[in-house]
This record gives sequence, C-alpha cells and structure tokens, in this order.
Amino acid sequence: LIMAYTTINKSSDYFNTKIWTGTGSSGHAITGVGFQPDLLWIKARTNTSYHHLFDAVRGVDKVIYSNATDAEATGSEITSFNSDGFTLGNNSGATNSSSNNFVGWNWKANGAGVANTQGDIASTVSASTTSGFSTVSYTGTGSLATVGHGLGVAPAMIIIKNRNTANGWEVYHQGIGNTKYLALHISNAAIASTSRWDNISPTSTLFTVNTEPGVNKSSSNHIAYCFAEKKGYSKFGKYEGNNSVDGPFIYTGFKPAFVMFKRYDSTSNWTMLDTKRSPYNLMINELYANHPNAEGQAGRNIDCLSNGIKIRSSSDEINATSGKYIYM
Repeated sequence: LIMAYTTINKSSDYFNTKIWTGTGSSGHAITGVGFQPDLLWIKARTNTSYHHLFDAVRGVDKVIYSNATDAEATGSEITSFNSDGFTLGNNSGATNSSSNNFVGWNWKANGAGVANTQGDIASTVSASTTSGFSTVSYTGTGSLATVGHGLGVAPAMIIIKNRNTANGWEVYHQGIGNTKYLALHISNAAIASTSRWDNISPTSTLFTVNTEPGVNKSSSNHIAYCFAEKKGYSKFGKYEGNNSVDGPFIYTGFKPAFVMFKRYDSTSNWTMLDTKRSPYNLMINELYANHPNAEGQAGRNIDCLSNGIKIRSSSDEINATSGKYIYM
C-alpha cells in the first residue's frame, strides 16, 4: 500500500510577513509576499491604530478589527489583492500614513471561496488543505448548528467574528478545549460556556456553533478563520510557565516565523511576535492583537530556534509561575 502525503517544502508559499513604510498615497504596491493573500492582517507599528483584517472571501474593501467589537466596515485601505502581494490605498494611520511603519501578516487559502454544504448551515469556504488554513463565511441561524470548514482535518484553532453587529471575537483553541472560549479583542481569561461550541470539538469536516450572537446570530453574517496543525509548518498548543528567564521550551519541529501567545487562566494580552520585525534573537518587538498600541518592547522575550521556541522572560503575560498559556 502506497500512501501519498502533501508536504510543505517552502512555508513562505503559505504564510509570509511583510513590513513597509507608508507613503500616504494611494497605489502603494507591497510586493514580495510570494502569493496572493487570502487573509491579510495589518497593524501600524509606529503609531496607535486599530488592527485591520481583510480577506478574499469578504472582499478587499471589507475590514474588521481584532482589537474591537465593531461591525465590518467598508473602506479603501486596500485596493487590490495581487499575485505577489497587495496594493494600499490612501489611509491615514491604519495602513499607509506617510513615514509610519507597518506590518502585514499574510496567509494563503484558495481565493474567493466555493460553496460548502457539509454542515447544517451552508457556507462559503476558501481552504488550503496543504497548509491547514481556511476562511469560512456563513449566515447564522440562532440555533445549535454545524458549519463546514473545508480542511479535511479538525481545526486546532478557530477565530470567529459577527460581521454585522458589535459582538466580540470568539476563539476556540484545542489547548483549552470545547467547554471554554477566549475573546481576541480583550485580555480576559478563558470563560466556561456552552453557548459558543456546545461542548463539541471540531471534526475533520465541521465545527459547531450554538446560540451566542458572536458565533451564530440569526440572519447575521459571520467570518471564521480556521487553523489546523500541519507537521513542519504550524503548531497550536499549551504550556505552563515557571517565572524564569530560563523559561519553557516549546517544541514545534520547525523554526516559527510568527507566534501569538495568550495566558488563559488569568488576564493577559494576546502577544504577537514575528521574525521580520525581530530578525534576530532575542525576539522583542511585540504587538497585541487586542490593543491598538504601537509596537513596543515590554520584555515578552523569546528565542526563535530551528525546532521551536524558548521563553526568555519572566513576564506574567508569557511566563508566570504555574501560569497556563496557549500559543499559535
């Protein structure tokens, strides 16, 4: 019996980080991504501004904000997704203000998406089964239901936003299980709830949403970003802190290009680090998914190694004594 497995030989074919300096002028093309982005997450580094998230399923002119509950807005911060990147519009502060610095995290899925009827709720899904990432758009029913995600394996992390109303961001992570949720837009600890996932874990085809308006409000449009583990490319897990600069080692089996941490047993920020903003160890240039703050160096330091991450900070946000953390 011969079995074939899809292998990612070049991880930057599916995820890449770009940094740039704004011009303040529309038509500023960001190239060198290596693919057409299907999820683009932008944050201003040198000025205070909301995180801006765009994807190919909702359309290039639709934006949502990871640090806020705001409904989806229509704008011209991004004017096109291109074969090797994207083009910026003329936006003050958020994506292209003159002389300010920005970062954009890019994920590849499969374009604008196709119809998926595997769940109780029909969805539009843009999925890369190779990299384990999909963007899922669906309309809520207000009742317990399943939604197809298109990955072929169970997602390890799902991030959901109600597009039409001012509801929070709801996060499922396998590290905390199906009886709790985290909220991307705030620093709260994990909260027990059946109204998000109904205590049901995602399967290889479906994820479950219950009655919470943030995941399944009747007649509201929702967007879900689904991430599955792929050997040599992505890892989603948990660890316990020791409050030492000789902190835990997190084995991933590859050198991470992007990391996000969240303490789930207490209040903490969603700390974001990457190897473009911090190309050498220690990685120290941090942003927070739940804050509009400019980039800082508050001591959430890590070493990014060939096979994982070494925590080099005693900060409560990533390494408190007996603190419980999830990572992406």
